[in-house]
Amino acid sequence: GGMGVVYRARQTGLDRPVAVKLISNGVLASDEERKRFRIEAESAAQLDHPGIISIHEIGTWNGHEYFSMTLVDGPTLQQAVEEQSLDDKQAAEIVRDIARAVAYAHRAGIVHRDLKPENILINQDGCPLVTDFGLAKWNRGGTMLTRTGQVLGTPNYMSPEQASGQAEAGHRSDVYSMGAILYALITGVPPHEGTNPAEAMRSVLQDEPSLPRRFRPQLSRDLETICLKAIRYEPECRYQSADE
Repeated sequence: GGMGVVYRARQTGLDRPVAVKLISNGVLASDEERKRFRIEAESAAQLDHPGIISIHEIGTWNGHEYFSMTLVDGPTLQQAVEEQSLDDKQAAEIVRDIARAVAYAHRAGIVHRDLKPENILINQDGCPLVTDFGLAKWNRGGTMLTRTGQVLGTPNYMSPEQASGQAEAGHRSDVYSMGAILYALITGVPPHEGTNPAEAMRSVLQDEPSLPRRFRPQLSRDLETICLKAIRYEPECRYQSADE
C-alpha cells in the first residue's frame, strides 16, 4: 500500500500466524510518514470489534516502525467488485456488516476517511473486516483532529467534502464511502472514475453518478435508493450515521 508493506509472520511466544506491517521507507521514513503510520496503529488498537482487524503489538525494531495484527487469509472486497460475484442480498449484507463496524469506530471518535474495497478484507467465513486506518481523524478532547494535515484518500470513493479539502469532513464522509462501495459491488465500477486521480476528483465534485440500474437493470429499486441516498452530494441529505 501507500504507507506500508505487510508480511505474513509467526508470533513465536503464542505460536500463531500474524500479519506484520512495516513502514514502506523503513529507516528513511520521514517524520510525517512515521506519524501517520503510528496513527494508523493507535487508531485501530483503540477498537475491539469483530468487523475490524485487531492490532496485537506496536513497536520499533532497528529503526523500523511496525505493528502486528490478526492475519486474514483471504481476498479484499475488490475481488468481488471485479468479478461481480455478489447478488443484491449478498452485497447488501456485506455493506451492512461494514456499516456496523464503522458505526462502532465512530462511537469511539474515529473516522476512517479511506473506506474502499481494497481496505476491506474477507475472512474464511465470508465476513468483511475493515483495515487501514492510516488516514483516520480522531476525536480527542471534543475536537476532531485532522491527523495528517493533508487531503488524502482514494478519489473514486472519496466524499465531495473530503475531495474539496474541507477540514470538517466527518462521519458522514464515511457514510458516503460506504455508499460508493455498495455502488461498486452492484455495478462493477465506483460512482466516479477518471483517467487519473485529478480527473476522478473533478468528477466527484462536479458529476452526478449514473443510476446503478443502468448497469444492472434487474437491480432491486430499494437497494438502488439506499445506495443513491448514501452518496448524495450534500452531507445533510445522506444517512446521518453509519447505524442508520
